[in-house]
Amino acid sequence: MKAKFYERLIRQIGLVVDEGIHVVDSDGKTIIYTQNMAALEKTKCEDVIGKPFREVFSDIPEEDSTLLRALKRGEPTHNKQQTYQNQYGKEITTLNSTVPILENDGTVVAALEIAKDITNIKELSNTVLELQRGHIPEHKAQPLRIKHYSFEDIIGESDILKEQLQIAMRATATDASVFIYGETGTGKELMAQSIHFGSDRSIKPFLAQNCAALPESLLEGILFGTAKGGFTGAVDRAGLFEQANGGTLLLDEISAMPYELQSKLLRVLQECYIRRVGGSKDIPIDVRIIATVNEDPLELIKAGRLRKDLYYRLNIINITIPPLRERKSDIPVLVEHFVEKHSKKGVGKMQVDDSAMRKLMEYSYPGNIRELENIVFSSISLVNDDEIITDKLIRLPMEFSDLTVKNEYDSSKMSMSDYIDAIEQKIIRDKLLEFNGNISKAADDLQLKRQTLQHKIKKFDIKPPKKLH
Repeated sequence: MKAKFYERLIRQIGLVVDEGIHVVDSDGKTIIYTQNMAALEKTKCEDVIGKPFREVFSDIPEEDSTLLRALKRGEPTHNKQQTYQNQYGKEITTLNSTVPILENDGTVVAALEIAKDITNIKELSNTVLELQRGHIPEHKAQPLRIKHYSFEDIIGESDILKEQLQIAMRATATDASVFIYGETGTGKELMAQSIHFGSDRSIKPFLAQNCAALPESLLEGILFGTAKGGFTGAVDRAGLFEQANGGTLLLDEISAMPYELQSKLLRVLQECYIRRVGGSKDIPIDVRIIATVNEDPLELIKAGRLRKDLYYRLNIINITIPPLRERKSDIPVLVEHFVEKHSKKGVGKMQVDDSAMRKLMEYSYPGNIRELENIVFSSISLVNDDEIITDKLIRLPMEFSDLTVKNEYDSSKMSMSDYIDAIEQKIIRDKLLEFNGNISKAADDLQLKRQTLQHKIKKFDIKPPKKLH
């Protein structure tokens, strides 16, 4: 009767503590295995309970198992760090305390182990040490530096865009979490900033972090901060939640956040406090979360890359930014905006003729607005101050199939300067080939001065084709 009572007691304790609990009887069979322990070791309780420890965890040498040592030798262990592979083959590190359970005569009748997952703390410790040694560029550990945008910076007159803008504007009147879905290059951060700077939180910080830019161990410390003494090299440092207190935190590409870290984020959203990595103090926070993804969130959930419960917690206000191919009526006004933005200083606004605009309207823009801007900018760089941008100067990525690397002209994956250089080189090579190496004719056709074309040929180290006789 007493044994049953203690068994129920331990099970109840397992429901209210974060640590995992594992108990084996005198034969080494598991009699208690809590859900937290199962989550830690990526197993199912029913696959462990009632089975011999050595059968389930056959990869752990007996002499390395604190649980078996407690059972067979009566040796207690306190706060021992153990590193081993869970059932998925992932290496995990736990901090274990194990005690033998004794009868009055000293006979060991069971062993109890309490395990705390410190995998991320260990990885964070290693990352901090690497930072200190200079192995990781420190700028990668910094949140994005923010340039302020507002709704006035969102260019477009299509109904499909206006509908989403109305939702975003209404979002400024609340503190509810916002979930933004849009393909790469559609302007998700611009929308997020517009919501923040249009709200009552506008005088407080707006911080952004790309969840795909950092490893899990570093991302957790960046978000929640670190506590001095929590691990080797740790210092007291406020995370982004503390830094953004009273304001807004943008979590870009949240589906890239590791699944286990997503569950910790969910707890923060539910309880409105954080605990620094390695610390024990609960710190209250007041932060509005705006999260973004560039893939269909329901597909991300189905693929196991986004927690369903986290999605529903964040998706209080949903904004879906349409891709440019679904709002092509916005292309003329966007082109006009980018021409004005990138025209040379001191020069009147360049003109885009009808042939160029038709060509721009026909393209599908997998890189969306960012790609359109790159194309317009590259066209401007090819003309003189008083010239008109024609269709000959509008070079689209699909026209460069002979490049050695398929994605080289995917402007969504290139810097603007690299994209422009690649386009210029291709245009110049094509024209020199077309005119049999005659620089003057190529310059005339490109509507460039001869010396300008010669300068570009030298800049890109282009070898003109030999003239044919």
